[in-house]
Amino acid sequence: MSLSARIERLPFLRFHWHLLMMGGLGYSFDGLDAAVVAFVLPVLRPAWGLTSIQLGYLGSATPTGFFFGALFAGLIGDAIGRKAVMMWALVLYSAASVACAFTQDWPTFLACRVVAGMGTGAESAIIAPFLTEFVAGRFRGRFTGSLAGFFSFGFVGAALLGYFVVPQHPDAWRWVMVLTATPILMLLWWRRSLPESPRWLESVGRTAEADAVLTRIEAKARREGHVLGPVAAGPPTVAVPQGSFFGRLVLLWAPGLRRVTAMAWLMWLSITFSYYAFFTWIPSLLVESGMTITRSFGYSIAIYLAQVPGYFSAAYLNERIGRQATIASYMILGGLSAIALALSHSDSTVMLAGVCLSFFMNGTYAGVYAYTPEIFPTALRATGTGTASAIGRLGAIASPVLVGWLYPLFGFAGVFGMTTAVLLTGAAAVLVMGVKTRNRSLEDITAEELTHGKAA
Repeated sequence: MSLSARIERLPFLRFHWHLLMMGGLGYSFDGLDAAVVAFVLPVLRPAWGLTSIQLGYLGSATPTGFFFGALFAGLIGDAIGRKAVMMWALVLYSAASVACAFTQDWPTFLACRVVAGMGTGAESAIIAPFLTEFVAGRFRGRFTGSLAGFFSFGFVGAALLGYFVVPQHPDAWRWVMVLTATPILMLLWWRRSLPESPRWLESVGRTAEADAVLTRIEAKARREGHVLGPVAAGPPTVAVPQGSFFGRLVLLWAPGLRRVTAMAWLMWLSITFSYYAFFTWIPSLLVESGMTITRSFGYSIAIYLAQVPGYFSAAYLNERIGRQATIASYMILGGLSAIALALSHSDSTVMLAGVCLSFFMNGTYAGVYAYTPEIFPTALRATGTGTASAIGRLGAIASPVLVGWLYPLFGFAGVFGMTTAVLLTGAAAVLVMGVKTRNRSLEDITAEELTHGKAA
């Protein structure tokens, strides 16, 4: 009996809701960690007498750690399993966050932030491919897009901590760092409630364990009153080489996969490069325009809150129009919003354009997080997702520096026009080089890719 077909016949259960909450809380704290540093650095600058260069190093610490965490989480996740990586990433992140709270100088804080970034990078890269493997194709886009939507709650939480906690005391930032480590409490829940992916277990030959996991899920469905229909015929089996630890990176460029790997790298690089270029330089744009709104908490919270409908609207459209159309549309509309922001000259138009930019750019990620795990076979799914995410992080590291170099030559309109062109390149790559995944099993997508690759 095909394991894939058994997963595809499952309805959406309370079990899946629990997975959504467990993974979603992980993403919420990842978002909180990424955003809260922006509210901590202004306090550390006078406290430790930091220069602008030192602040820049601290600002790049998390993306640097994220790169290595995402890259190695994918490789390790395909080698030893998804669950262990997800839990150890949480331990690493929480321990580093607590360590940050007790640092007394900026080099130690920098080192702790890099390690924390490795934890968040690993967790961000493993959650989506892990939990995607439990969900039938007809729900998968909405499920994974909603999963990514939890990032937005973390950003809003960071804004609230920055507003209500950080200003209360010179050392209040330390309590904020401790609060960001509280997800360690989720470890007990994850350890007890999270099964290993049955698809991964099957891919490494542990078929009895895979069957046991899925049998328990089917029993839960029956207890909820669902009648499971007959198991349909699965897609033809296509052998996927396991590869050595680092050999999996080479396999991503094998015939049949090199096209989607190139597409995934371009997609992640373009959205992450543009996202950080836009959001790093928006405050400077507003200062340049002389708008007092740059110091308004209302403006900041509005930008953060716009993420929430951005993510969840894209999650809905993942199933309605498909991942490719959702990603490309949100990329293009995000680029147009950025240009509108660069050309705005009043508080009201700045607010509107900024909200639209946040809505569409963050919504793009709901499509990206849903799409990326689907296009790689189970044996390489974590590696493919983690590597693409790591490549995207290079864009996060490079874009603020590049924009700072280009701004004196071309101004904000020219810089935002350039980053919009990068977005359009990513959208074109998704539309031209991508594959359709809506309402299809993961195995069916893999079979098509690898069969076509052999024919080519």
